Amino acid sequence: MATRQIQVQRFSVTSSKPFAKVVAGVDAAIGHPDMKAFSTDVAAAKTYPALEEIVRRVLGPSELMEFTRFDLGAILRKEKGEAARNSVRLVAGNPLIMKRMVEHVPDAGSYAPVTILIDERADGVHLSYDRMASFLGPYGNEEALKVARDLDSKIESLLTAAAA
Repeated sequence: MATRQIQVQRFSVTSSKPFAKVVAGVDAAIGHPDMKAFSTDVAAAKTYPALEEIVRRVLGPSELMEFTRFDLGAILRKEKGEAARNSVRLVAGNPLIMKRMVEHVPDAGSYAPVTILIDERADGVHLSYDRMASFLGPYGNEEALKVARDLDSKIESLLTAAAA
């Protein structure tokens, strides 16, 4: 049995915009495929170039897509009512980027796709993301880290733009 210590770096930006506008900004930049149809298309792809085309069709301008969304605020409202703060967790990424990391560090599949948290707090709407490079750093693979840093840059640009 092996245990690996991983120190995670969290990127966070705070917006003074309303929660709905921040979420809309993120939504405008990422693709929102019908995941059932996407999975069917991926399974039917006969070649890697065909798979690449399927993925590219569903990506947003940020070159990312949403895999799933958890409305944490809806759960909070069950107890606290409408006074509960809004909070959404998005699982997002790009399967082609994930593949490039997993080729070099199989454990990257534990961290990708990534989580983006958008939540209201007293000082504004926070957009947070745990950097992929910090997850993969301890594995010491420069190729995977290069891909991870590029992914971090894409996501941090997306969150910064949505917050502005």
